[in-house]
Amino acid sequence: MSLSQQIAAHFGMVRQKCPLVLHLTNVVTINDCANAVLAVGATPNMTSCVREAADMARQAKAVVLNIGTPDEFSEAAMLAAGRAANACGIPVVLDPVGVGATLFRHELVSTILRELQVAIIRGNLAELQCIAGERDAAATRGVDSIAVEGDSNAAIARRVARRYRCLAAITGAVDCVSDGESLVAMRNGNVLMRQVTGTGCMTSSLCAACIGAVPEQPLLAACAGVAAMGIAGEIAYADLRDGEGTGSYRRRIIDTLSTLTPKRLESQLRLD
Repeated sequence: MSLSQQIAAHFGMVRQKCPLVLHLTNVVTINDCANAVLAVGATPNMTSCVREAADMARQAKAVVLNIGTPDEFSEAAMLAAGRAANACGIPVVLDPVGVGATLFRHELVSTILRELQVAIIRGNLAELQCIAGERDAAATRGVDSIAVEGDSNAAIARRVARRYRCLAAITGAVDCVSDGESLVAMRNGNVLMRQVTGTGCMTSSLCAACIGAVPEQPLLAACAGVAAMGIAGEIAYADLRDGEGTGSYRRRIIDTLSTLTPKRLESQLRLD
């Protein structure tokens, strides 16, 4: 099979396997992440309680750690869930939202990466530049990260993947997924996605759904999750009617994910 066919087939496995995906995520996008996971055929589970995080993680097929709205309680819960997942061989997906914005976020992500083995790190270029050890180079405005010139998505994805022995997925104008050696570049999505809160968080959740379905193929899982979100963004934009804006666009993204088939994903996937 071609790479496009393999990615599409992996996406199709989510509906067949219906993996349970535990989220320790941010309060801004929690509902969107749950609905995105449901839309592609997986089952979301959300918690923020440290007393149940480990037990929930042991039941899951994948765990998402999203630091969008962090505090000391979510930090403890994330570490508890991550340790339990690692002990059971359950893949962990890290979304380092705005990691360079504050010292607390930076230290939280550093602790997670030091104490846990993550399977996929999914973020934008500036976030992964920060993780790669270029904190002074990555600018932020609140949690909106601004990348510096000089490093490509491909170069940073490879660097982060090698450093942390995981998959690194950078989303942007060109989405790049690397295991440190192999690299897959995709050109899907729409610029309007930047105006909808949660598209990045949903992408991380989709990556978790895909790796939860077939954990032995992490590169294809990360590619399938990223591709599904980018293609859903394209289709949703094309379906907008006169007078519809970002609110309708957000809803149409979820609608598109719920009807997206492996065949359509394969046909619209643009590999670079």
